[in-house]
Amino acid sequence: KQCPHCGETTQGKFPPGVTEPIQYGPRIKAQAAYFNQQHHVPLERTQEILEDLYGHAPADAVVIATCQTLETKTAPVHAAVKAHLSHTPAPVHCDETGMRVAGKLQWGHVTSTEQVTYLEVHAKRGKEALDDIDILPHRKGRIIHDGYSAYDKYEELLHGRCNAHHLRELIFIQEQHQQAWAGDLVKVLVEAKRAVDEAKAQGLAALAESLQVDFDRRYDEILDQGLLANPPPPDPPEKKRGRKKQSKAKNLIDRLQAHKPEVLAFMYDFKVPFDNNLAERDLRMVKVKQKVSGCFRTETGAHTFCRIRSYISTARKNGQRVLAALEAALLGAPFYPAFLTPATQAE
Repeated sequence: KQCPHCGETTQGKFPPGVTEPIQYGPRIKAQAAYFNQQHHVPLERTQEILEDLYGHAPADAVVIATCQTLETKTAPVHAAVKAHLSHTPAPVHCDETGMRVAGKLQWGHVTSTEQVTYLEVHAKRGKEALDDIDILPHRKGRIIHDGYSAYDKYEELLHGRCNAHHLRELIFIQEQHQQAWAGDLVKVLVEAKRAVDEAKAQGLAALAESLQVDFDRRYDEILDQGLLANPPPPDPPEKKRGRKKQSKAKNLIDRLQAHKPEVLAFMYDFKVPFDNNLAERDLRMVKVKQKVSGCFRTETGAHTFCRIRSYISTARKNGQRVLAALEAALLGAPFYPAFLTPATQAE
């Protein structure tokens, strides 16, 4: 501005962080990512919301670039969470679900605890993917899962099986095949869970030994009854290859017997949860995103989504407001849970 009296020209300075003639601030960008990634609002509708709020609609490229920036800014948190999951003594929950990415079936894998979430997309579902994700190969503690065979290949780990899955299978056998033993086993598992919950509420560190012995005995007796109702199938003809085909009930009984310590792990160790619902909740947003958008158009977009959702989930588990956590990340100071010490944070 030129002074009309003395003729001196004075040029003002933009606020810190403003480097372009047209620029969106971190709060507006955080809101765009919040609508798009937290609430799965498509790009076009995200633009409409921002236009209604502020009288201006950012281009698609702005929202996409913001999400990619968030992926970069939160990468150290992602690495710190991964390191934590590799070594924490707390039980770690694992699960996977199908994802349509660039017209192909890929898999979203989650590894999580009550405090952190790590999501990753991979072309494979099994052990190859788990090895590439590179958490389970370093663990020495317990993992909780639904019994998918890839997890069992980590024989050096302690395992816990999801009893919510077992209850669903047992109820199906009871209702569809009228096998009473299945209903009896449901009662035993539910009673054992209730006894554990009551013991925890009383501040006890373990279930009374007499109760453990009783539940253990009833578990075995009921499975023996199940075997009487579901004898092994006859041997196939000599020329026919392959395993003998068994009923669903017999397959379930075999699994419940072979993996009894993992099924009842919650009863012997109070740190072990009864089910794997935590991992299923952490994966649910992947399915919601696909219901809204149909698929992920690119692999880059799928990876970005998983990284941001990991950060959002971790922030929420630690009592943080999502919008504030996103804005902090864009400002270069992403949220770290307090227990992620500098030694476990990525450089």
